[in-house]
Amino acid sequence: MTAKYAFIESEEGNYPIARMCQWAKVSRSGYYNWRDRPQSATAARREILAAQVKFAFEHSDSTYGYRRIHAQLARWDTCVDPGTVRSIMRELGLVACQPRPFRPVTTIAGDADALPDLVADDFGADRPGVKLVGDITYIRTAEGWLYLATVLDCFSKKVAGYAMADHLRTELVVDALRMAAGNVNIVADVTVFHSDRGTQYLSAEFAAATSELKIIRSVGRTGICYDNAWAESFNGTLKNECVYRTQYLTRQHAQQDITRYIELRYNQIRLHSALGYRTPNEVESDWAEQNQAA
Repeated sequence: MTAKYAFIESEEGNYPIARMCQWAKVSRSGYYNWRDRPQSATAARREILAAQVKFAFEHSDSTYGYRRIHAQLARWDTCVDPGTVRSIMRELGLVACQPRPFRPVTTIAGDADALPDLVADDFGADRPGVKLVGDITYIRTAEGWLYLATVLDCFSKKVAGYAMADHLRTELVVDALRMAAGNVNIVADVTVFHSDRGTQYLSAEFAAATSELKIIRSVGRTGICYDNAWAESFNGTLKNECVYRTQYLTRQHAQQDITRYIELRYNQIRLHSALGYRTPNEVESDWAEQNQAA
């Protein structure tokens, strides 16, 4: 019955109320009683929650599911259970952008037998700057491909370094690594950089750069696609939440949009379940504050 009343209310002004009540087979007095009764405390609370959920969803650029929305509301001191958030999102038709199937791929190139796998599928770290992972991905634009190299810090999950260009020369990954070295504290002869066996990472030029920065190189095992899965997973997140939602007419447009996503959303705003629904910048800042105090 409530659904019928709500429909009639939504159409007031478009059709006569008496006629709509006749169509819906409800009495006019019943409709007016429903429409004019005071709103219950529960209904009022749910209306406020719905507005907060909608704002949190839009704040996430339509990327959060109900778990992250719940975490975001908790950060804003709004107490609500996850099931209620999920129910409200369904009522409002809020659906987070869905990732495409993740299929990690290993690029095998060169002879890297002398380089060990020092990560062994463990993408955790106990402090910033001691374990980094990197990868390259492709961004389609109307001008042609834009190539993005990233360096991620395993401790904070932060994109510590990145570089973009219209080529796949080794300087692309070297530039990303140098940016990372300027953003995190590299521990000489302790910090590990892990990658797949792409030719850029196995080149003499990249080896020289890691040697200069006193970074230890690590590569995934031949034919084991999950050895660099976390770096590749970031590429999937980037494309799902940013790249696939935009058509880039120029490489410059793509560069600006990807930089905005990395700096202003992924590192600064996006809540990461692996970090207890905190942001990479928060985790990094909290660690620095605690260790400075110590």
